[in-house]
Amino acid sequence: METNFNPTSKKNAGTIDIALGFSRIFVGLLFIFSGFIKANDPTGFGYKLEEYFLVFHMDFLNDYSTWLAVLICGLEIILGIFLLLGFYKNKVAWGLLLLTVFFLFLTFYSAFFEVVTSCGCFGDAIPLTPWQSFIKDIILLAFVIVIFKYRARIKPILSNPTTRSLISTLVILLSFGVGVYTIYFLPFIDFLPYKEGNNIPELMVMPEGEEADVYESIYEIKHQQTGEVKKVTDKEYMDGIWEDDNWEVVGEPESKLVKKGYQIPIPDLLISDAEGNDLTQEIITNPYYNFVVVTTYVDKLSLADIIALDRINTTIRDLASDYPLRAILLTSSSSEVARGLQDEMDLVLETLYADNVPLKSMVRSNPGVLLLQNGTVIKKWSKITFPSKEELEEDYLAK
Repeated sequence: METNFNPTSKKNAGTIDIALGFSRIFVGLLFIFSGFIKANDPTGFGYKLEEYFLVFHMDFLNDYSTWLAVLICGLEIILGIFLLLGFYKNKVAWGLLLLTVFFLFLTFYSAFFEVVTSCGCFGDAIPLTPWQSFIKDIILLAFVIVIFKYRARIKPILSNPTTRSLISTLVILLSFGVGVYTIYFLPFIDFLPYKEGNNIPELMVMPEGEEADVYESIYEIKHQQTGEVKKVTDKEYMDGIWEDDNWEVVGEPESKLVKKGYQIPIPDLLISDAEGNDLTQEIITNPYYNFVVVTTYVDKLSLADIIALDRINTTIRDLASDYPLRAILLTSSSSEVARGLQDEMDLVLETLYADNVPLKSMVRSNPGVLLLQNGTVIKKWSKITFPSKEELEEDYLAK
């Protein structure tokens, strides 16, 4: 009896299995990490999605951005875990391929047309430029193609269908549950400059020894006699060209980044009253406890948000009669809208105003509360976790 044995084929199969195994581990762990890091802050990822919606004229999705973020993050985690476990290999392979191609398109579009400055792939934990993210997705796609091509060779680590179904259900609940939890109870890990323990005034200035971004101006100049047009830097222009009457500047100079410098973590915080008076330093250097209640847009508060704000307001009113503290409502809404809410709810909070960009970074809840003292963030709460008067007294004010 003749036996067909092809050592080359066996060697190739072994090479394929090694490549497939490595690809599964790499892609699976990357998807799990990417999903969890964004699920830690789905509200922030939702803000990033809104930037993409604006670019593609899909603003009607803005109201659903946070929940779409939860969905995307959950899918990434599920695909990553199922890939490592070997579950639902065909569905997972297709899901990985489609999601990776979709991300690849977004990052290329963002990079080429310079429409979104940061992709948000790893949230605020690891900021990537669109080009960096595009390169990352190219590498990722190569591994995903290996998985897709050889998906038939993937074997589940568990053979019992009941056990697989139970584990799959738990994975799905966990994957979506993380994002839902952090929406209501704030991120597990805060990567933003207003995190607990940070001193706001220190993060608003350039540290000693650091340098800011270095730019150069690019001039387009035209020779009046020959008609020659060329571009020169500001240094070249000032090195004698400006003295030559034959050359004239055409249009406005362009600014070009030459060297990336230190980025001030909080460059844009300006707190003002209804008359436009700058109260930033007054608020962030207050030696007493400051309760800063943040609501980005007053007119977007739901009934549940209003109820939460009323509870926060009542608690602070009770505290204010016994302790020296300042309490403000910080919003980016117009003064007319804010005054309407102030009168309607009889707020004890002093209404002040700031741009929505820093407000979104302060606390991922609308409304949310920061407790400040001497500009240091002592504690942050979501609208759900804001404690009672007795708890605040015991933990902070009565000490």
